[in-house]
Amino acid sequence: MAEQVRFASSLGPMLAGRLDLPAGAVRGWGVFAHGFALSNDSPAAARTCKQLAAEGIGMLRFDNLGLGDSEGDWGDGSVMVKVDDTVRAAEFMTERGTPPDILVGHSLGGAAVIAAAGRLPDVRAVVTIGAPFEPKNVERHYQALVDRVMREGHAEWLVGGKALILKRTFVEDTRRAELRHHVVELGRPLLVMHSPTDSTVSVANASRIFRAARHPRSFIALEGSDHLLSAPGQAQRAARVISAWADPYLPG
Repeated sequence: MAEQVRFASSLGPMLAGRLDLPAGAVRGWGVFAHGFALSNDSPAAARTCKQLAAEGIGMLRFDNLGLGDSEGDWGDGSVMVKVDDTVRAAEFMTERGTPPDILVGHSLGGAAVIAAAGRLPDVRAVVTIGAPFEPKNVERHYQALVDRVMREGHAEWLVGGKALILKRTFVEDTRRAELRHHVVELGRPLLVMHSPTDSTVSVANASRIFRAARHPRSFIALEGSDHLLSAPGQAQRAARVISAWADPYLPG
């Protein structure tokens, strides 16, 4: 079962999300941050959260600014806005009486949950799936537009069948984003998950995150998976691993 929810973003527009409710006894609650320019219905987000809910962990997955059913302009977002909105999602969960015990992030969402955790002292554990160590590396996806954006202030970017407006402030903020000190100062258990054959975000990123992190830390190779966890069973398998790993950190 999924409950449709809405809450205000850090910039004001309303964000749309789905709360996948636990099946049976509640073991805990969490927030899932989706990848760059994706949505809460992407395979990694939807299938992982549904499986975690089946394992007794209720999960909120939400669309970032201007994506999916969320309001606002995607171009007004940035890596730091993504972090701020992940914090807002966690605060929303706390306000409804189900404070998150775990943060899970896919791709750029993995970087976001690591950075957001430092502002959420009640979160007990953090999980990244296919996350980049340096968020600025996403620039390669829109490299052909960068010169125009920096010169004119904005440009239309077609990605995944969607027309998005890429803005200078987005590019500049993403270039400034830095993850290492957030990893070092995380101060709670971290599970790093990555496919060795990920052709979008190299597994070398997982190695850098893992080396920078302090114990307790764990690494799981998502053998045979692609970056989006798109093949049948890939996201569900990742969710079952997360469920088992997180068990000591969940109140239930």
